[in-house]
Amino acid sequence: MEKKQFQAESKRLLEMMVNSIYSQKEIFLRELISNASDAIDKIYYKALTDNNLVFNKDSYYIKVTPDKDQRTLTIRDTGIGMTKEELEEHLGVIAKSGSLAFKKEVDVTDGHNLIGQFGVGFYSAFMVADVVTVISKSIYSDQAYKWVSAGADGYTIEPCEKETVGTDIILKIKENVEDESFDEFLDEYRLKAIIKKYSDFIRYPIKMDITTSRLKEGSDTEYEEYQEEQIVNSMVPIWRKNKSELTDEDYHKFYTEKRYGYDKPLQHIHINADGAIVYQAILYIPETIPFDYYSKEYEKGLELYVNGVLIMNKCAELLPDHFSFVKGMVDSESLSLNISREILQQDRQLKLIAKNIASKIKSQLQSMLKNDREKYEQFYNAFGRQLKFGVYNDFGMHKDALQDLLMFYSSMEKKLVTLDEYVSRMPEDQKYIYYASGESVERISKLPQIELVTEKGYEILYLTEDIDEFAIKMLQNYKEKEFRSVSSGDLGIDTDEAKSDTDADDNENKTLFDYMTSQLSGKVTKVKASKRLKTHPVCLSTEGELTIEMEKVLNSMPNASGVKADKVLEINVDHSVFRSLKEAFETDKEKLNLYTALLYNQACLIEGLPIEDPVEFTNDICKIMV
Repeated sequence: MEKKQFQAESKRLLEMMVNSIYSQKEIFLRELISNASDAIDKIYYKALTDNNLVFNKDSYYIKVTPDKDQRTLTIRDTGIGMTKEELEEHLGVIAKSGSLAFKKEVDVTDGHNLIGQFGVGFYSAFMVADVVTVISKSIYSDQAYKWVSAGADGYTIEPCEKETVGTDIILKIKENVEDESFDEFLDEYRLKAIIKKYSDFIRYPIKMDITTSRLKEGSDTEYEEYQEEQIVNSMVPIWRKNKSELTDEDYHKFYTEKRYGYDKPLQHIHINADGAIVYQAILYIPETIPFDYYSKEYEKGLELYVNGVLIMNKCAELLPDHFSFVKGMVDSESLSLNISREILQQDRQLKLIAKNIASKIKSQLQSMLKNDREKYEQFYNAFGRQLKFGVYNDFGMHKDALQDLLMFYSSMEKKLVTLDEYVSRMPEDQKYIYYASGESVERISKLPQIELVTEKGYEILYLTEDIDEFAIKMLQNYKEKEFRSVSSGDLGIDTDEAKSDTDADDNENKTLFDYMTSQLSGKVTKVKASKRLKTHPVCLSTEGELTIEMEKVLNSMPNASGVKADKVLEINVDHSVFRSLKEAFETDKEKLNLYTALLYNQACLIEGLPIEDPVEFTNDICKIMV
C-alpha cells in the first residue's frame, strides 16, 4: 500500500484550513453533510440523462453515527460514490472540488444547487479528527476503495469491501486536551443540535440512532433505554412551501422554533423572488422591542441559507440599519461565498436581495399603517425611534423612503398622526408645518411659544424624543411644506399690521432692550418684543439652525463640547410685567437688573434648561418678597 502526498503545498494549506478558515469547529459536520447531499444530487442529475438510472428520492439518505467506545464519528451517504481515480482527484488535491467540476459538466438549473464549490469543506474534518477514513463505492464500479489520511503528511488508497453504493466518512475524534474538549462531537444530542442548526433543511433525510426510553416489558414502573433510528432534520423548509398551504399559526410556530423572539410577531412577510436573482425569505416584524435593542450589544441581521444550508446566523448586510428590528431568514442559490462559506463576498446579488428586502419591509409597514392602524401604532411605539434615526443617519440618504412612515403626536387630534395627514388638514393660509419640542406632551402643551400658533387654529406636532428634531431638520420639508419650530424667530404668520406694531415696540423700547441684552451678555444674543406671546410674560426663542432642544441633546452626550443655541429673550409688551420693567429702567437700574435676571431664569425653567446659579436665583426671589 503506497502512501501518497497531497498536491498543492499540502502541509501549509491544510494547516491554514484547519486553523484559520473556519471560526467554529462544529462547522465540519455542516460541510460533510453538505458534501453527502451533493453526492445524492449527482445521482439525480445523472438519472436525467441516463436511462439505466432511476432516481427514487425515498431510497436516499444520510446517516450520522457516533461511537464513544471507539471514539469515531461516521457520516454515511447513499450517493453516487467515488472511484479510485476520483478519490485521488477530489481528496488528494486540496481545493479540488468534485461538485464544482460536476456543476460545469451538467447544467444545474432546477434548484438542486451543489454546495461544495471550493473543495475544502471535507478537510474541515481535520479540525476534530486525528485520522479521516473514506470508504466509497461508485455507482459505476463494483470495487470499493478506502482512502485514509492523518493530515498533511499524505494519504493512502487501497481496495476494500463495501456492499452498497455510496460513501462512509469515518472520523477518529481527537482526544481532549487541557483547554479543549472534543467529546461533544461524540454526543448524540449535541450532534443532533448541530444538524438542526446548520443542516435542518437539507432535502434528504439525515438519520441518527437516538437513545430513548420505554417501559420494560411486563413492568409498570421500570424503564429501559433503547436506540431508535430517527430522521433529525425537517427536510422541507417552510419558506419553500406555497403560501396558500400555510397559516398564521405555521409562521408563528417557525418564529418560536427559530427563537427569533419570545413575543408574537405583529406581521410576517413571505417572499418568493424569481427574477434577476432567485431567493426565498420569511421576515417578521416583532411585537415588542428586545431588551438590548438600543445597546451596542444588539446584533442586527437575518439568518442566511444557501440551498437550505445555514451559512450565517446574522447577515447584517441584508438589512439597513433603520429596519434592524426585522427578524427572519433568507435562502438563495445565487450568492457568492468565500472559501469558508462563513462570510459573504460583497457582490451584486447580495445588494439586490438587500434592496428588495428593504422595499418589501417598507411596503408591509405602509400596508399596516393603512389597514391596521392600531397594530402599526403598537409597532411605532416600539420601533419608531429607529425609523427617525434612519431619516437622520447617513446624511439623510433614506429620508424619502421613510418619511411617510413617521408619526408624531398632534395638538389637535391628541394622538399620533402622519405627516401626510397633517398636510392634508392644513388651511390654505398656513405656510409651514409647525412643531414644538419638549420632554413630554404635557410640558409642550404649556409652552408659551405655542400660544400664537394655537390661536391661529394651526395644528402643532409635538416632538418628545431626542432624535425627533434632528430628523425633522434633515427632512427640511414635506410635500413642499417647510417645517418650522414654534420657537423660531419667524413663525411666518404675522399680519402686516402686527409686524408693524412689533417693529414699533422694538424701536420704542430699543434702549431698554439693549440694556437688558448687555445684562445677559453671553446668555442671549438679544432681547426683543415678542410676536408670539399672548398671556405669558416671557419666553426664549432661537435664531439659526440649532434649537434649544437640540442644544440639550448634544450637551447630554459623552464628551459634549458645550454647544449653545443663539437664544433670544422675548418680552410680552402687553403684559403687566413689561410696565414694571419700563418703570425700573427709568427709576431703579438695580431693580431692573433683578427683574432681568429673574425673567431670564424663568424662561430657562420653562424650557427645561438648568439655572446657572440656583442659590442666586432663590436669593433674587427673596429680594422681591421683602
